[in-house]
Amino acid sequence: MALSRMSATDRIEGRLRQPGKRQRLADFCGAIGVLPGLTSLRRALRRDLRILAYHRVRDVEDAGIFDFDLNLISASPEQFREQMLLVRRHYDPMSFHDLIAAINTGRPLPAQPLIVTFDDGYEDNYSVAFPILRELGVPATFFVSTGHIDNGAPYVYDWLVHSLCRTTAARLDVVELGIDQALPAELAGRRELADELLFGLKALDACTQTAIISRLENAWNMPQPRTHAECRPMTWDQLREMRAAGMEIGSHGVSHRILAKLQPHEMVAEIRDSKQSLEHELGVPAEVISYPVGGSGAYDEAVIAAAKDAGYRMACNYLTGVNRIPSMPYHALRRLHVEREMDLAWFAAMTALPEVFAYGKRQHLS
Repeated sequence: MALSRMSATDRIEGRLRQPGKRQRLADFCGAIGVLPGLTSLRRALRRDLRILAYHRVRDVEDAGIFDFDLNLISASPEQFREQMLLVRRHYDPMSFHDLIAAINTGRPLPAQPLIVTFDDGYEDNYSVAFPILRELGVPATFFVSTGHIDNGAPYVYDWLVHSLCRTTAARLDVVELGIDQALPAELAGRRELADELLFGLKALDACTQTAIISRLENAWNMPQPRTHAECRPMTWDQLREMRAAGMEIGSHGVSHRILAKLQPHEMVAEIRDSKQSLEHELGVPAEVISYPVGGSGAYDEAVIAAAKDAGYRMACNYLTGVNRIPSMPYHALRRLHVEREMDLAWFAAMTALPEVFAYGKRQHLS
């Protein structure tokens, strides 16, 4: 089945060109110059720790050809550089290690603390984002799934999106999710269907998820390869170089499995074994974990307890928000998601007034 790429491109790019309410409001606030005043008022009323959440930084020259998960592209290199310049100019970027040290010693935090984070561990974090961060002197924390760093294999959910986009099958049939429909000819339609598939899939227990993914790979004759250029993790050597340059490396589990969906012994092993791998390979304590997927159904009190027992001092979810100082939930820290469609005006407004401009993620999809 041939995909109609031109119409897919038109649909995707046309959608991105249509500004939403947050974008229009950010443009309006910037045009009339009220953002600095509103920001100052907010700062007088409360203090927060902002944590930015990224996945991938890379160019997508043609959205009608790129057939991996577009939702994971947080910014282009140009967007990211502009964003980090703004962060350096208006905030006090820091690491979790510095945050933990300040809390332990009672040292006051800087006036506008902000932490830059990345989830998963894609290779473009090293080849694209890291050089920009190093040049600008902005620290960042990279949460990596250690099993993928070990073997170089593509990330399972991203490979599933790719498979759905590329398969020549006529239908998608997942009885567990009540899905049985013809596959669209256009790539944009397949992307929308992939979103629905992931949304439903991530709500299921880990065993059922694995069975469905394996069944689809077999039916589509698209088994996960040993590696793929468009979905490649970083290597340990790259992480060691980043660590030596002042970047922080945290845990994102071993295999990017949703911790709350696992059996208790599997959940504990994901948390414990990833920490051990990081400390063995990098030679420094792994102090922070980001719960894979990170929505409200991705972690629970048992996961939090296991993270504390393993020795993680802090943990991040993927729920939208900032963290009130001094009463931060150390093992359920919220983040602000950076998305590909954000221009600099929206990004500036989102970091300044997150209650108004932050981009909420659909549960189970992040």
